[in-house]
Amino acid sequence: MAHGNYSAVSEFILLGLTDHLELQVILFGIFLLIYVGRVLGNLGLIVLIHISPQLHTPIYFFLTHLALIDFCFTSSITPNTLVNFLREVKSIKFYAYTMQVCCFITFLVSELFLLSIMAYDRYIAICNPLLYVILMPRSLCMQVMASTYMYGFSVGLAQTLATFQLSFCGYIVLNHFYCDDVPLVELACSDTSIKEMMLLIIAGFNILCSLLIVIISYVFILFAILRMHSGEGRRKVFSTCASHLTSITIFYGTIIFMYLQPKSSHSLDTDKVTSVFFVIVTPLLNPLIYSLRNQEVKNSLRRMKEKLCLDNK
Repeated sequence: MAHGNYSAVSEFILLGLTDHLELQVILFGIFLLIYVGRVLGNLGLIVLIHISPQLHTPIYFFLTHLALIDFCFTSSITPNTLVNFLREVKSIKFYAYTMQVCCFITFLVSELFLLSIMAYDRYIAICNPLLYVILMPRSLCMQVMASTYMYGFSVGLAQTLATFQLSFCGYIVLNHFYCDDVPLVELACSDTSIKEMMLLIIAGFNILCSLLIVIISYVFILFAILRMHSGEGRRKVFSTCASHLTSITIFYGTIIFMYLQPKSSHSLDTDKVTSVFFVIVTPLLNPLIYSLRNQEVKNSLRRMKEKLCLDNK
């Protein structure tokens, strides 16, 4: 195949998580239940925040977009994964693979920086509560989110174009269950040094910069918690922050393991298992952690139920 003439490749074959038929049926049921739970949880959270005036604050504005990104992130991957569990030949067309790679990277980068924005928002709310409304106006929140989406899309487009400028030879079989550019680059028959360097630099910059913002924000939050005189207040804030950090640790930990580990210790079989955590588990945890453990969200949900009961009488 000539260099850059990637249109000659019409489809790719995904090996999936397992080749055992019985296990594929079981995994189909598990993934379907989790996917339905994620969709209902994220969309329900978006609707609840939209119709509850008391939740129209910056943190819930960002939480709405986190739920939206999680929904789009998993919906760009899971439906095709579910179909492949029931197919003998798990093929995907070239342009569908290209689109999924671009969407995957776009939403992944967007969520990285959204989590850092939410950490900074919590820092302002806890450490500077009197200036919170001034420092986090709605116009600024909208501009920050627009910039996050635009940057995420630019990274996704750039990485996708760089990947599909490589040359591929013969029958392309990928040892993965969704479309990612890392396993595809390893199958290229042309020089991949530029793409690998590009992946390492951009991924390293995005992960480390966003993670640094999260760490610094929560260090200041921790100091603020320790200065609180009320023991009940300390426990409440610490419990909330600990839940957030659990989700963030799982998300960043799996990404760092997959994208920043040395190539010599890189294993696609291990990556498949690891990627389940941030493709399947983390989007399911976010609605639980950021809503069910949040008293304001639970109060809004209770008021909505009471209103619905009164309307039905």
